[in-house]
Amino acid sequence: MTIEEINNFCQNTLISNLEITFTEIGTSHLVAQMPVSPKTCQPMGILHGGASLALAETVASAGSFLLADPTKFDVYGLQVTGNHIATASKGMVTAKAEIIHKGQTTHVWNVNISDDDGKLISTARVTNIVKEKVKK
Repeated sequence: MTIEEINNFCQNTLISNLEITFTEIGTSHLVAQMPVSPKTCQPMGILHGGASLALAETVASAGSFLLADPTKFDVYGLQVTGNHIATASKGMVTAKAEIIHKGQTTHVWNVNISDDDGKLISTARVTNIVKEKVKK
């Protein structure tokens, strides 16, 4: 799947509502960006931790989706944990997900989210389950 195809696939979902855009696909990583805007901020004007975790799960789940054969397998988020290191109140945040375990049934990803200056905003660990599709 290309960057354009994955971005089109995510239209009319939480991903597009948060304006998350995939920007880079590698063999063991995936990168996406999200604007820091009123849609993604707390009332105090800083990036909401939940928006950061949604970004982290999105980029890691998409990475697992790209690694699994979508005609045979479904991918679901199993666990997301995160630490919010710093705040962001403007610009874009960039999430880079790197796979650290690619098993037959689970994938584990490290996701670092940084601001426009490269400052670490949040770090997350995402575990996905890869399940064989149920035949209907």
